[in-house]
Amino acid sequence: MRTKLSHFAFDLPKELIAQEPTEARDESRLMVIHRDTGKIEHKIFKDILHFFDEGDVMIFNNTKVFPARLYGRKEKTGAKIEVFLLRELNNEARLWDVLVDPARKIRVGNKLYFSDENDHDVLVAEVVDNTTSRGRTIRFLYDGTDEEFQKELNFLGNTPLPKYIDRPVSPLDKERYQTVYAKEIGAVAAPTAGLHFSRELLKRLEIKGIDFAELTLHVGLGTFRSIDVEDLSKHKMDAEYFRVTDGSVQTVNRATETKHKVCAVGTTSMRAIESAVSAEGLLKQAEGWTNKFIYPPYKFHIADAMVTNFHLPKSSLLIMICAFGGFDLIMEAYQQAIKEKYRFFSYGDAMLIL
Repeated sequence: MRTKLSHFAFDLPKELIAQEPTEARDESRLMVIHRDTGKIEHKIFKDILHFFDEGDVMIFNNTKVFPARLYGRKEKTGAKIEVFLLRELNNEARLWDVLVDPARKIRVGNKLYFSDENDHDVLVAEVVDNTTSRGRTIRFLYDGTDEEFQKELNFLGNTPLPKYIDRPVSPLDKERYQTVYAKEIGAVAAPTAGLHFSRELLKRLEIKGIDFAELTLHVGLGTFRSIDVEDLSKHKMDAEYFRVTDGSVQTVNRATETKHKVCAVGTTSMRAIESAVSAEGLLKQAEGWTNKFIYPPYKFHIADAMVTNFHLPKSSLLIMICAFGGFDLIMEAYQQAIKEKYRFFSYGDAMLIL
């Protein structure tokens, strides 16, 4: 029974953390893991086409990353401050949950100024609550329409690359840290398994007869927050908003009932479908917030295949992958990935578990 955090530790050489995306989305490497035989294959991502047939379904998370990282300054002192927008709490009041860095310098009542490249103040915000040691609630003081306000946020905001990508954000990141099928704005991190799908590859899958089902799960920072309890049953995930529509339910359940493959693209898609299981063990329409934490042993209900990236040691993502692929097989695959110099994390390579 692998329910202790320390079981999911491994040594990851720093140079394997991908700092840039591959030149072409579907040219990253793909490790294919066969659960029934334990066989591990090494392919290119676009080879994924050969592992699926007509009538199989792929489930995609269509969330869209918004430019959540703002750089501003504090009133009076002019101290530089980074504000990371987590989620909108109240649209009319322009209230947002945020993380601030450095947190110790920010107090309730402080005003924060966000300027353009000519040092003209574009937005002003007031700190209205200290919710945690790092978190704050801020209110943007803005009189224009919501459309104008969103435009200003987009103008000032930066692509929220994870901190382990140790370089300045480039114009390329705006396009590449986003799936080609992203639609529903609300994520502060990309559902990275989907980054490997190019428009051409999606077309080829469609021509082959693979069906697509979309859902939405707005990825929050909680997905990546470190686990600080040894007993996994005591870990609490941050809640994330998700929605599974009736159209996707019908597509997925039809494949299940006709014994076709159902593939969850990414851990976020997997969390969403496992948060929307009917009494009969099928997918059902659902909308709300999920804080589901999947760890071994766990019985998966909907998907029998999944695409995922290579994750951090001791992360909730790796733990879910071990629950799906089997602890020993996945940990062996990770050792092979390190030996074969696969690229890890958001801009890294991919794994297909069958």
